[in-house]
Amino acid sequence: MTEELKNSPIEDFDWEAYEKGDTQGEKTREELTKTYDESLNTVKDKDVIEGTIIALNKREAVVNIGYKSDGIIPMNEFRYNPEIKIGDTVEVFIENQEDKKGQLILSHRKARAARSWERVNQALENDEIIKGYIKCRTKGGMIVDVFGIEAFLPGSQIDVRPIRDYDMFVGKTMEFKVVKINQEFKNVVVSHKALIEAELEKQKSEIIAKLEKGQVLEGTVKNITSYGAFIDLGGVDGLIHITDLSWGRVNHPEEVLQLDQKLNVVILDFDDEKKRIALGLKQLMPHPWDALDADLKVGDKVKGRVVVMADYGAFIEIAPGVEGLIHVSEMSWSQHLRSAQDFMKVGDEIEAVILTLDRDERKMSLGIKQLKNDPWENIETKYPVGSKHTAKVRNFTNFGVFVEIEEGVDGLIHISDLSWTKKIKHPSEFTQIGADIDVQVLEIDKDNRRLSLGHKQLEENPWEVFETIFTNGSIHEGTIVSMVEKGAVIALPYGVEGFATPKHLVKEDGTQAQVDEKLNFKVIEFNKDSKRIILSHSRIFEDEAKAERNEARKAKRAAAASKRAEETPMLNQPMEKATLGDLEALAALKEKLSDNK
Repeated sequence: MTEELKNSPIEDFDWEAYEKGDTQGEKTREELTKTYDESLNTVKDKDVIEGTIIALNKREAVVNIGYKSDGIIPMNEFRYNPEIKIGDTVEVFIENQEDKKGQLILSHRKARAARSWERVNQALENDEIIKGYIKCRTKGGMIVDVFGIEAFLPGSQIDVRPIRDYDMFVGKTMEFKVVKINQEFKNVVVSHKALIEAELEKQKSEIIAKLEKGQVLEGTVKNITSYGAFIDLGGVDGLIHITDLSWGRVNHPEEVLQLDQKLNVVILDFDDEKKRIALGLKQLMPHPWDALDADLKVGDKVKGRVVVMADYGAFIEIAPGVEGLIHVSEMSWSQHLRSAQDFMKVGDEIEAVILTLDRDERKMSLGIKQLKNDPWENIETKYPVGSKHTAKVRNFTNFGVFVEIEEGVDGLIHISDLSWTKKIKHPSEFTQIGADIDVQVLEIDKDNRRLSLGHKQLEENPWEVFETIFTNGSIHEGTIVSMVEKGAVIALPYGVEGFATPKHLVKEDGTQAQVDEKLNFKVIEFNKDSKRIILSHSRIFEDEAKAERNEARKAKRAAAASKRAEETPMLNQPMEKATLGDLEALAALKEKLSDNK
C-alpha cells in the first residue's frame, strides 16, 4: 500500500515545464515568492531597527534584521563595547536596502547617534550606569564615546585618587554616570568617580568611627602639595601638614616624602562631619630639644647652618629641629641700621655664641659679633682726643655727617666743623655717602658709643689771618655766587665768602648787581668769632661822593671866611661877634632865670 502511494504519479505535474528545466509551475513560483516576501520584515531606508549579530570577526559583524539579506557593520563601530558577541541584539540604521552589489548597508554608529540624545537624557534622569569608550585625551580630561556622543570626562572625575598618567586610560571601556547635560549646546559631562564615591563614603564613615587621637596607622602617600602630603589610610585620606613632617625646617614636602611611599603616621585630630583627618609624622620621633646636650650653656660656641633669613635676623639650625635666632643687632658692633642679608645668606655654615638658652620654651638666641672684641673697650687708647684718622661717610643729617672709623666705631662731624671758610647749608654740598674723609677726634662719649669729630681742625684757622686782611673799610674784588632772600653771597680772595644785603648791591648807575658779576666790595663789618664778613658795593661810591661833598663844603667855608675878613673894617677887629652858639646859650640862661623867678 505504501509502495504504491510513493510510486504513483502526480496528476497535475507540469511535464512541459519540467522538460524546460523549470521544476515549479508559474503559479507555484508566484505563491512561493509571495509567501517569502510576506515572511520578511518590511524596512525603509533611514529607519532604526534592531538586529541580531550572527557572525563576528576582527573587521566586521554580520547582522540579521529579518530581511532577505544580512547587513555588515565594521567592528570599529562596536569599540565602545569590546564584550559584544554573537547573539547580541543591536540597533542598526538602514542606510540603503540594496547597493550596487545587492548588499544591505547598515550602520550601528548612526543608529546610536539617532537615539543617543534621548538615551543620555534618560540615563541622567534615571541615574543609570552606562558604558563608554575613552577615545582620546583633551585639556583637563578625556573625551568619551557614549551612545555615539562625545562626552567630556574631567580629570578630577576619573578616580577618587589624583591621576598622574591620563594616557593609560585612552582606548579603555569604562562605566560612567551622566552628571551634567547642557541642552542648548548638546554638551554631556560624565563621571567614573561618582560610581565609587558612594561606596567610599560608606567606608570612610566606618573607618572614621574607629579612629582615635594618638592612634598610629599605616598609609600610602597619595598626593604631595606645597603645603603638605595626603595619605591614603585604606579608603580614607588624611593630611600631614608640612610643619608636621619633621622637627627640622622643610622647604617642600618632596624633601621628605615620595609618591606611593608607605609609612606610619599618627592621628593628631579628625572631624567626623567634614571627614578631615590631621596626621603627623614628626610626632613619632623624639623632639630634638630633648636630646640636646645637657652641658650646653650660655657663652658656649656652636656651629650651624642658616635656614631662614629675615630683615631682623637669621635662624640657625645647630641640630635638626634645634634652631637659634641671631638678631641683626648681634651680627656687628656697628650701630648703623643694616639688614641681616648684609652678613649672611641661607645655606651658610657659621659659628656663633649662645646668648640666651631656654630649654622649657625651646628657644635660643645667638650672636656672632661676640666672636670679636668690642672696639669700645679701649676706645680712649685707640682713638684718643686729638688723634687723626680716615673715616667712611655713612649718613647725612641737616646738622652733620655720620661716619664710621671702623666697624662699631661711629662718629659725628657737626656741619660747623666741616670747613673754616665755606657756609655749608647741607653736608651733601661738602661730601657724599661712601666717601672717605679725614677727621680729628674732638670728644669721646663712651656711654653712648659716639665720637665727636672734626674735619676743619686738620687745618689752621685762617680767620686769624683774614682779620689782618679784611679790615673794616678795606676794599676787595669779589664775585656774586648766589642770591638769597636777604641778600647775596660773595666769593672773596683766599676762598672766603662774604655777605651783602640788597641795599649794598646797588651800583652807581642805580641798577642792582646780579649773580656772577665781579665788583669791588668794601668791608663794613668783620667778626672773627662768628666767621662773618659784611660787604657793600654801594658804600664805595657813596663814601667817595660824601668825601667829595665834605671837601667842597670845607673849601666853600674857607672861601667865605676869607671874603668876610677882607670886607670887615680894621676898627671892628677887636670886637667879637656873637656866634650862633652864644645866642643859644643866652636864650637857655634867660629861660632858666624866668623859671626860677
